[in-house]
Amino acid sequence: MIQLTHLDGEPFVLNAEMIVYVEARPDTFVTLTTGERLIVAESMREVMRRAVVYQQAKHLVPAAPGREGH
Repeated sequence: MIQLTHLDGEPFVLNAEMIVYVEARPDTFVTLTTGERLIVAESMREVMRRAVVYQQAKHLVPAAPGREGH
């Protein structure tokens, strides 16, 4: 999950797994696997950076005890 900001300044959390692509035109558009498009305050580069950090971090966090294989 990554935190982003709506254009009105309201923060929200997005499941980064749902991002299909990000565009800068000049506002930043995030297209999701559902086809929904979000416009966010962050730059395209920042959305990409957060998504990459998320992907890297999820492989570094061990599974909770007793949750292996779930």
